[in-house]
Amino acid sequence: MAPEPAKPAAVIQGTAPANKDSAPVVEVRGLSRIFKDFWLRDRARAVDTLDFVIYPGEIFGLLGPNGSGKSTTIKVLLGLLRPTRGRVSVFGKPPTDVGVKARIGYLPEESYLYPFLNARETLDYYGKLFKLDRNTRRQRIDELLEMVGLVHAQYRPVREYSKGMQRRIGLAQALINDPDLLILDEPTTGLDPIGTRQVKDLIVSLGKRGKTVLLSSHLLADVEDCVDRMAILYGGRKREEGTCDDLLTSPNRTRVTFDELDEETLAEIDELVRRRTGGERSIHSVDRPRQTLEQKFLEIVERARAERVSTSGATHAGQTAAFLATAPVEEQADALLDRLTDDGSAPPAPVSDATEPEVTDATESHDPGVLDELVDSADEPTREVPPTAPVPVDVAEPDDDVIGSLLDSGDDTDDDDTGDKPRPGPRA
Repeated sequence: MAPEPAKPAAVIQGTAPANKDSAPVVEVRGLSRIFKDFWLRDRARAVDTLDFVIYPGEIFGLLGPNGSGKSTTIKVLLGLLRPTRGRVSVFGKPPTDVGVKARIGYLPEESYLYPFLNARETLDYYGKLFKLDRNTRRQRIDELLEMVGLVHAQYRPVREYSKGMQRRIGLAQALINDPDLLILDEPTTGLDPIGTRQVKDLIVSLGKRGKTVLLSSHLLADVEDCVDRMAILYGGRKREEGTCDDLLTSPNRTRVTFDELDEETLAEIDELVRRRTGGERSIHSVDRPRQTLEQKFLEIVERARAERVSTSGATHAGQTAAFLATAPVEEQADALLDRLTDDGSAPPAPVSDATEPEVTDATESHDPGVLDELVDSADEPTREVPPTAPVPVDVAEPDDDVIGSLLDSGDDTDDDDTGDKPRPGPRA
């Protein structure tokens, strides 16, 4: 029986297929970036005639060793660097267009965070940069802290965070604006195997929710687990591009996996293969499959968590933040109407005399009974208020002996008869 054809990468990884019928989110054509010295001579050619396209809902990987041009390409896409030659567009506009910035989330290779702010203050700061209202910021901060596993450390200053915890809060700030395009530059740098696995799962989850992700890394295993397509760079040039199946499938090998077999059965299978192929094919090797070191590590950690072993690092990450889901158009319209109503755009409902109006202010509500008494007292004639006896206040009398001793201490001499001096009485 012929082997079953390999499934597409998107089916294996569970990500949403890219919508190639729509306009590309990122389009790079003939991009070159040359850095020059003081005399305007070519010093380094970081990117050389690079071409690639990223479609909506696609997870695209940029692979390559250090110095291959990955970070330079990302900075051009963000408008931080201008291309020497070529054409680059993001959402159909130049990267320098200010309106494009609000639709992008960016995690740089190094997390540049204010060390004196805690996690909540950091996310609140970035939320204000995107002009999110207070309630939206609070909701998203709670969901993101739960997602990256930093709820227990949300009030600690960022300067006390480990490298992995700083990467987690950096990933949360990249998602605070619910971006349509998420650019991650070496997102797993400094993370332990637990955090690395969680970040990869998050990237796959965002792909399922329709987000477009550009992932740059030199850790090949991280990219292989979650991308739909990839481009491999070296020396600023693209060397290969395609899906994981296109680049990694070996056309000259067939793998068949069984449950445990005895030697006699294996010999019969080998004889059958030789007879069917005229002796040109045979079983090359027989071994027992083993789990990866990452799987073993995570298994040990999960067992320790089940035993409730405490840790001072980041905890297990929660579910993907709900606001990152792409809602249908009808739900978005309903949500918009609800926000307009809450903001007071809709006319207020009439309030009957028998029903007290609902207090919607975030501050404490006043007691209606107290307000009624104040109003009634304003309508009544002025009445004399009988004088009340003063309330006695228990005030401790000063200790004259202590005060006197303090005054005497300033006039003491070396004589032994200081105790015969009269003490001054209390001041009038």
